[in-house]
Amino acid sequence: MTKFAPIDLGPSRPDTEVLAAAGPSGRLGVKMFRVADDPITEAQTDIEIAREFIANGELTPASIANSQKELFRFLTWCREEAKKTLSQLNVADLNAYKDFLRNPPPDWISTTKWPRSDPRYRPFSGPLSDPSRRQAMIAVKGLLAFAEQTGYLRRNPGALVRNVRTPIASRITRYLTPGAIALALDTVTNRLADSPAAERRRERDRFLLIAFAHTGARLNEIVSANMGAIYTEGGGRWWIDVLGKGNKPRRLPVPDDMLAAFRRYREAYGLPPQTARVDRTPLVLSSRSREVTRLSDEAASEALKGIFTEAAARAARDGDSDTAATLRHASAHWLRHSMLTNHANNGVQLKTLQDTAGHANIATTAAYLHKTDNERHDEIIASVTGSARG
Repeated sequence: MTKFAPIDLGPSRPDTEVLAAAGPSGRLGVKMFRVADDPITEAQTDIEIAREFIANGELTPASIANSQKELFRFLTWCREEAKKTLSQLNVADLNAYKDFLRNPPPDWISTTKWPRSDPRYRPFSGPLSDPSRRQAMIAVKGLLAFAEQTGYLRRNPGALVRNVRTPIASRITRYLTPGAIALALDTVTNRLADSPAAERRRERDRFLLIAFAHTGARLNEIVSANMGAIYTEGGGRWWIDVLGKGNKPRRLPVPDDMLAAFRRYREAYGLPPQTARVDRTPLVLSSRSREVTRLSDEAASEALKGIFTEAAARAARDGDSDTAATLRHASAHWLRHSMLTNHANNGVQLKTLQDTAGHANIATTAAYLHKTDNERHDEIIASVTGSARG
């Protein structure tokens, strides 16, 4: 029987001497490139090198949690299915893992997301789509490349494994209509709160929904921000500062209803409605902890999915099966797509949306523009029904 024993992949916090050795770059005590064949890592096991990769590899804050999840799957597969260590893997093994991700066995699957410390935990909720398989293999290949660079592996079989090919979409399809977002907002606003913790959770979740729907920020950009990131420089304009991909800062407009939700959320936590730019309190707080604790990316994502699930049930009761089906599949990232799609269709210039979204290429932003598709649809249907004839 497969054993899903917990694997601690959380990067350990270095001591002061290690930090001093890291220098101004903030890199920890592991160099990125080998000199000749001399190992330059102290890792003795596959788990230790995985920890070093997460702590010292070229990972963004948003990708650390995903990398931990993907590497837990991979290391468990190596131990339980391949019966090999990293140094024993070959190209055929890695290709077999790619296929494994497409169709994991039943004892690896659970539709309930148990904590990894729970014996009922399973690494999968079902087979992975091609885009998810691609991301999983990118994490695995990153680990193997890091292991070779630090001298832990003498060769990297991942260099010979092709990435999973995925179709390139010419337009964004995973987004919510303004009506679906309004339903989700009404659902969380009217959520019963029969305790202080429940009230804190309701107001935090409501703020999260409004913040993502209005800013189009990525999940980690909001979760990793502090309270002081929301500010004004006068003139009635409010902003939120976020740190995006490549550690590139952006500031995003904050509408009145987002500001009102922010103040209402702070009051639920016993905080004054106003804050200052020097406020280092985490922007997204846990509703359970008695201490000031930042909510994790995963918990914030689950909070939003919970809202969508509640709203989907309400839509189903109202007989709106299309909206219900869409909401059941929605995630936090759909709100980013929704914001960009709805503004693009409302005539906001693509350059404005590109800067707001933090896209390197405006062609990425253009995929959100569905207005011409809608106009083309209406013109063809009008011709079919004869309503276009004068």
